[in-house]
Amino acid sequence: MVTEMKKVVTRFAPSPTGFLHIGGARTALFNWLFSRHHGGDFRLRVEDTDRKRSTDEAVDAIFDGLNWLGLKADGEIIYQYANRARHSEIAHKLLEEDKAYHCYCSKEELVQMREKAKAEGRPIGYDGRWRDRDPADAPKGIEPVIRFKAPNDGETVIKDLVQGDVIVQNEHLDDMILLRADGTPTYMLSVVVDDNDMGVTHIIRGDDHLTNAARQAQLILAVGWELPIYAHIPLIHGADGAKLSKRHGALGVDAYRDMGYLPDALKNYLLRLGWSHGDEEVISLSQAIEWFDLDGVGKSPSRFDFTKLEHLNGIYMRETADDQTLCDGCLPFLQDKLERKISDSEKTILLSALGELKSRAKNLIDLADSAIFLFAQRPLNLAPKAMKALNGDAKVVLKKIIAKLDNVSDWNKDILQKTVENFVQNEEIGFGKVAQPLRASLTGSNVSPGISEVLEWLGKEESLERIRDQI
Repeated sequence: MVTEMKKVVTRFAPSPTGFLHIGGARTALFNWLFSRHHGGDFRLRVEDTDRKRSTDEAVDAIFDGLNWLGLKADGEIIYQYANRARHSEIAHKLLEEDKAYHCYCSKEELVQMREKAKAEGRPIGYDGRWRDRDPADAPKGIEPVIRFKAPNDGETVIKDLVQGDVIVQNEHLDDMILLRADGTPTYMLSVVVDDNDMGVTHIIRGDDHLTNAARQAQLILAVGWELPIYAHIPLIHGADGAKLSKRHGALGVDAYRDMGYLPDALKNYLLRLGWSHGDEEVISLSQAIEWFDLDGVGKSPSRFDFTKLEHLNGIYMRETADDQTLCDGCLPFLQDKLERKISDSEKTILLSALGELKSRAKNLIDLADSAIFLFAQRPLNLAPKAMKALNGDAKVVLKKIIAKLDNVSDWNKDILQKTVENFVQNEEIGFGKVAQPLRASLTGSNVSPGISEVLEWLGKEESLERIRDQI
């Protein structure tokens, strides 16, 4: 819980080396919700210090994913690489205060150091040989790095809002590099400086950063800054309990968009991965902001389950999303399948049909598939079961019903339904004997919404021409 009066500031700090991973999306969501719940700010920082792996395409993909999810950041976006002079300034300040030192170890020495530690069964880390050594002993031709003088004894305690008190023995943490030999700052230094300068009060991230937290806390205290409040969230695993991989769903947010999921449904699902509020499953955004706090985050890894995501997305399709949103969302999929643009008049038809079509759809691709028949070119390609529905005396029935339909002047579903019902009664045949041949002729399938609705959506001329194609 947050008890202090200081304004809450959270941050999401992705590295632009690829897409917005689903685990990163959940981290961003938790930070966004926490800041919104407490009336604070949600900041975005691009950790682009790895210049070889950071790309503009990855930055765009991350922004695109966050925008699609509706996770808008407050204030300017910070690019970590642009702050390298400030990071260097802090490293030299620590050097002046004897809280850091120059290390002149060669690459060969570091390799030997690691191999010796490994052979002796000790933790692999820097042994501090230049910690108190006179720089006058420095070998020629070696550009030094600047290392932090980490405490050698005692312990570092991280008071974590999710994990509880996490205690790390200082003897297990070596003197990390702050500035490389070429003068560039390391990730650990940059993160600490940027978090302080951005006024971050709460660091909410995956529990794979717990060791980093201990190192960063030592550095923060050495500089003389106030420690942020930490909350390390258990990672997401696959449904089988194994580490999340692509086969489990470790994909980019863009992949879920391309699979036809709704952003609100995906946010709802990610929210429930590791956080709970009683037995609530469908949680609106306003409820999430009202209810979310870190005391609802569990300590065990959550399990990603596509079946549960699909079920939740179906609920959003049927009960939550408005028809205009669904129309806009399925249009790209529909146009891709039809290989043409949909006209404005066709969009109106689609919008009118969504109330019925969405009841059977689990995602936007399903919705697009179910709507294809509305805009298909004549003559329709019939599915095998639809062709079967046109066998026997089906075409004789179609010849009779088309005459009745041709006389309908007010083309709406109620009158059309009555027309078909009267035909069935007068001909003394089962409703299916009429409905199935009509359905096959009109949609090319043996499954569709009600016949009267389909007739209304297609309009009189198109409906009659499709029926004639099969007579």
